[in-house]
Amino acid sequence: MEAYIATIAYFVISIVIVLIGLLIFENLTRKYKDMEEIKNGNVAVALSIAGKVIGICIILAFAIYHSLYIYETLIWGAFGVVLQMIAYLLFDVFTRKFSVEEQLKDNNVAVGIMSMSVSIGLAFVIGASIT
Repeated sequence: MEAYIATIAYFVISIVIVLIGLLIFENLTRKYKDMEEIKNGNVAVALSIAGKVIGICIILAFAIYHSLYIYETLIWGAFGVVLQMIAYLLFDVFTRKFSVEEQLKDNNVAVGIMSMSVSIGLAFVIGASIT
C-alpha cells in the first residue's frame, strides 16, 4: 500500500511543480501570454511550452529515481525549474540576431522547435546530474 501512496504523492507533487513552473514561465514572457497564444493557434509558443513541460517532467523523473525522500524530489524539482528558466533566458541572450520572445509571438515554428529542443536537451543534462 505504501507504494501506491508514494505514487499518488509523486504524481500530485509533479503536477504542482509543473503548474508552478508554467506560471513562472508565463510571467517571464512580457510580449505575450502563453495560454492566450495557444488558444489563438500559435504553434511556436505551444512547442516552446511543450518543451518546458517535458523538460520539467524529465528532471522530476530523475529526481524521483534518485531521491530517498519525497522532500528531496521537491527540492530537485524546484531546482530544475530554476535551471530551465536560466536555460530559456540564456537561449534568448545567445540568439542576438533576433528576440526569441518576439519570434515565438510571431509564430516562428523554427524558433519554437529550437526552444523546445533546448528545454528537453538540457533537462536530460540537468536530470543526469542529479545524484
